[in-house]
Amino acid sequence: MSVLKTALQQQQFACVMEFVPKPSAERFAAMDAIMARRQLCGWPMTLAIGDRVSSPLDMSPLDALACFEHPVPALPHFSGKDRERHHLLAQMRRMDAAGQHQLLMLTGDRLPGHTPGKRPVRYLESVAALQIARQTYPHWWLGAALNPFKYREEEGAAQYLKAEKKLAAGADFFILQLGFDAAKHQEAMHWMRRQRAPKPMLACLMSLTQGRAGMLDHVAGVTVTPSMRQMLEAEAAQSKAFAQARSIDRLALQVIGVKLMGYAGVHLSGIHEPSQLLALEARLAHWQTQVATLEQWAPAWQASWQMPSLPAVTFHPPQAAWREGESRVVASFAQKARYHAMHGMHGLLFSRRNPVSQLFGWAVRQPMWATGLGAQVLHSVERAVKRPLLGCDTCGRCRLEDTLYTCPETCPKGLANGPCGGTTLNRCEFGDRECIHSAKYRTAKAVRQTDVLAQRLIPCVEQHNRHRSSWPGWFGGKVQPVTQPSAPRSRRES
Repeated sequence: MSVLKTALQQQQFACVMEFVPKPSAERFAAMDAIMARRQLCGWPMTLAIGDRVSSPLDMSPLDALACFEHPVPALPHFSGKDRERHHLLAQMRRMDAAGQHQLLMLTGDRLPGHTPGKRPVRYLESVAALQIARQTYPHWWLGAALNPFKYREEEGAAQYLKAEKKLAAGADFFILQLGFDAAKHQEAMHWMRRQRAPKPMLACLMSLTQGRAGMLDHVAGVTVTPSMRQMLEAEAAQSKAFAQARSIDRLALQVIGVKLMGYAGVHLSGIHEPSQLLALEARLAHWQTQVATLEQWAPAWQASWQMPSLPAVTFHPPQAAWREGESRVVASFAQKARYHAMHGMHGLLFSRRNPVSQLFGWAVRQPMWATGLGAQVLHSVERAVKRPLLGCDTCGRCRLEDTLYTCPETCPKGLANGPCGGTTLNRCEFGDRECIHSAKYRTAKAVRQTDVLAQRLIPCVEQHNRHRSSWPGWFGGKVQPVTQPSAPRSRRES
C-alpha cells in the first residue's frame, strides 16, 4: 500500500513534496536527499511528480521516477493537455506494470502555444479522466483538484458544482490549488464536510516571496493581491534573508493552520533543497509548541502578514470578495430567453415522443445518410444550422441537453463538465472572453437547474467520433463509421 493512501486511510497528516521533472542531475539529487528523510516533523512524506507543467515535451512522471537513485514513494500526475483517452490508458498501463496504483487527475493549464481560433487543442478533462480510470482500474487511489480561491459567485459556485461531479466520478481525495486565503481554506473544508461521503483534502502551499509572487503572475488561477505584493516588497526591501525567513515562517504557520482546520495533509510546492526543508521543520517545531487551536493560530497568521506602516493585507481581489453560499448574481433576460427558446426547440425536435420529433428522427435514420456521401451532407447541414447558433463543432455526440445549451466547444479547452481552475473573476484563462461556465451557471441558477451542473457526468468525446452528425445516433439510427486516424508517431504517453 502507498505511503499516501496509508496515511489518509489512517487519518495521519501527510506531506506531499511537489517535483517538476527537468533534465538536471542536481535537481534529482536534491530531491533524493529530501525524500531520504521520509518524514517532516514525524509526518510521512511522499513525492508528487508534475506532468506537462511547462511543455508537452517535459519528462514524463514515470520517466522521472526512473531517474532517482533510490526508489521513492510517488503520486504521479496526469495532465489532460492535448490528450485523449488512449494517452491516459497508456500511462495507466505503464504505471500498473511498475506497481504504481495512484494518480492525480488534472485537466491542466493552458498549453503553451495554444491560441484559440488556430489548431484546436483537446484537453481530456478531469471528470471524464476519473470516469475512465475508475472503470478501468477500480481499485486505484485517484485524486482530483479543487480551486476554492474564487471571488465571483459564478466561478466559485461552478468550482464546487464540478467538484461534486469529481466525487461522483470516483475521486478518493482532493488537492487544492495553491492559495493563501485562510477563509477560503476553511470554506472548502466546510463544503467537503457537507458532502454525503466526505473525502480527505490536502492544501497546496508555498513559501511566498516577492520573486515568487512575480512568477505566479504566469500561473493561472492563483490569487496574489496588491496588498500582499506591497507587503512582500517591504520585506524584500529590508533584506533577502529577512524576506526568506518571513516566508518560511508563514509557510510553517499555514501548515499548522490547515492541519487545525481538518486538512489531511499538505502538498508543498517550491521546496527544492534539503536546507529549505530543514528551515521549515525548525519553524514547524516552534509553532507547534505555541499554537494548539485555530483561535490561537488566527492572530499569529494575521501578524505574519503585517509590516510597520503598511495597511492590513487582504486576500481577496479589490473587485470582489464572494464567499460560498452567498447568492447575488442573476441571469440577463437574453440569457433566460435563449435557454427557453433552445429548450423548446430541443423538445420539439429531439424528445422522440411528439410527432415532429418522430418525423425528424425517421428522416435522419434513412439509409442514405449512412453512406459516405450522405454522412458528409448531413454533417454539413447540422454544422451549418448549429454553428451560428451555438458555436457547434459537430463533435458527433451532442451534449447540449446536459450543458443547458451552452456548447462545450466554445470553451478553448472544450470542457463540458465545468470550469478549469484557471479563471480569474469570471474571465477565461485565455483572457479573451468570459468563462462559458460562469455564464452557464447564471442560466442554471435562473431556471433552477443547478443540479444538472453537479449531477450529470459527461463522458469525453472520442477522437474518432468527431466531425460527423450527431442526429442519427441520437435517434438510434445507423451512423456512418469515420475512418480511424493513422497511429500517431511515437511520443511520450505520460
